[in-house]
Amino acid sequence: MCTRVVWSDANGSVIVGRNMDFHMDLLTNLWKYPRGIERTDGVQGNLRWRAKYGSVVATAFDLIATDGMNEEGFAGHILWLAESDYGKPEASATQLSQAVWLQYYLDNFATVAEAVEWTTQSQVEIAQLFDPTGHLVPTLHLAINDATGDSAIIEYTDGKPSVYHSRDYKVMTNSPTYDKQLELVKVYQGLGGDQPLPGSTLASDRFARALFYVDHQVQPKTQVDAIAAMFSIIRNAAQPFRTPEPGKPDASQTIWQVVLDLTNKRYVFESTTRPGMVWVDFDEVSFNEGTKSLRLDLVSRLALEGGLAGDVSHRFTDVGELASDALATGVRALEFVAEKQDAFEAIKKDVQALVGKKK
Repeated sequence: MCTRVVWSDANGSVIVGRNMDFHMDLLTNLWKYPRGIERTDGVQGNLRWRAKYGSVVATAFDLIATDGMNEEGFAGHILWLAESDYGKPEASATQLSQAVWLQYYLDNFATVAEAVEWTTQSQVEIAQLFDPTGHLVPTLHLAINDATGDSAIIEYTDGKPSVYHSRDYKVMTNSPTYDKQLELVKVYQGLGGDQPLPGSTLASDRFARALFYVDHQVQPKTQVDAIAAMFSIIRNAAQPFRTPEPGKPDASQTIWQVVLDLTNKRYVFESTTRPGMVWVDFDEVSFNEGTKSLRLDLVSRLALEGGLAGDVSHRFTDVGELASDALATGVRALEFVAEKQDAFEAIKKDVQALVGKKK
């Protein structure tokens, strides 16, 4: 599920595209977060921080940061990786729950180099959450990129972060792990081999197509040209709506896509479930400390006819005290789940054992 592409030389701009692929609606809204927000790690509360940078973030259920960019042009993108193994975090270790993993990076870093240095030095460990959509645990990896065109992918396969850091790492999809993906892609024409570009929705095939097309772009004349070109690349890597395949009860489909201009600070969002395109220009948004966290309601206000469209930089609104309290309760529930990983894992094994006996 999901594809991320970086075009680092789009006539002086760094352009990033990303598909969100999932088997159901994530009720995604955009949030504007100012500098100075105080947050915790979502696990034990040992790691606490105040946001250095304001950001615009696309969320799942208004609780989990899935994609976003901060005011310095540093951006991050959470994608699925089936091979993820976070291990069992030590109580004394630096930890982040999956719900705030991306947000920590957006709050604290202006460049990929800074983020990579902190990740390597801290050896930050990730606490998994139960997935409220019906799967037991999400398995995720993180892509980060910045306004210089730098890029990194952070994965966990043995409890510790593996960091792949290079401007050449332009594309990320899903399985397999990134080191293996880099080898698989070499068999295709234009990427080192002689096989034709593959056309399926497999993660490895999407990786090949996205890398080929971002490497074979003409220079855009305008920002609109650059954004349009990136949309064409990620649409080529999108997953269509379809019936599930035999033995696979869930068919991932592209439910939304974003294109980010990290140089000129524009965040463009397009929904496939609520057809409509909107964008936020960071120069038009206040990230000053003391301003409120505001939400752009995409769930109810995006529509094919009569919905939001175009520049929505001034359309963010305060959700109000009641909604804020409800969201805070949701965050505490996620933190509770993260703290009780072992207990939930034991329950999971007991249930699986009972199901096995019934068979």
